Amino acid sequence: MHQNEPMVTALMDQSKCEPFDEDGILVERSVAGDSAAFQKLYEKYHPRVSAIARGILLDREEARDAVQEVFTLVYRNLSRFDGRSRFSTWLHRVAVNRCVQEARRHRVRRLFVPLGPDTDVAAPAEPTDSQDPRVGQAMGRLSPSDRAVLTLFYWDDLSLDEIGSALDCGANAAKTRLFRARERFKKHFEEADRP
Repeated sequence: MHQNEPMVTALMDQSKCEPFDEDGILVERSVAGDSAAFQKLYEKYHPRVSAIARGILLDREEARDAVQEVFTLVYRNLSRFDGRSRFSTWLHRVAVNRCVQEARRHRVRRLFVPLGPDTDVAAPAEPTDSQDPRVGQAMGRLSPSDRAVLTLFYWDDLSLDEIGSALDCGANAAKTRLFRARERFKKHFEEADRP
């Protein structure tokens, strides 16, 4: 037996261990009442949840409210997180579902808003100087679920597997939804007013 064999065997066994799950530890600590642990989760994921909310709702104020609702829901239901998926996947699912529900609720509410000379109709998105205004127009014409899949893929850089988990479907279904959302976006983009 070679002298370094036990060390090599130990290193090989160590490499088979599961990766360190910081989020899982923070979730356990949060459930146990450690508010600093939940604050770390909030700080880590706030930018991603904000991006999802802005991408789906297309309104900064509505997105800001939705982000607070998402984290409130997560905090209240953290003990129900069973660890079968990654925390980030579970959080994305909560964020997407909540934002799509909110978008649908606002769409219905907007259908019944009386239009008149005093009505202030805001643009569906607030384009930045570097963004073509047709992007906001096209996104505003898409359904909330189309905006969700495009946001998760393009702004959050999630894989099709991760998008499928967030949308509660398989990777193939996520790929199909993404393809269809791209086609509808392209159509609306081409129909939008040129700057």
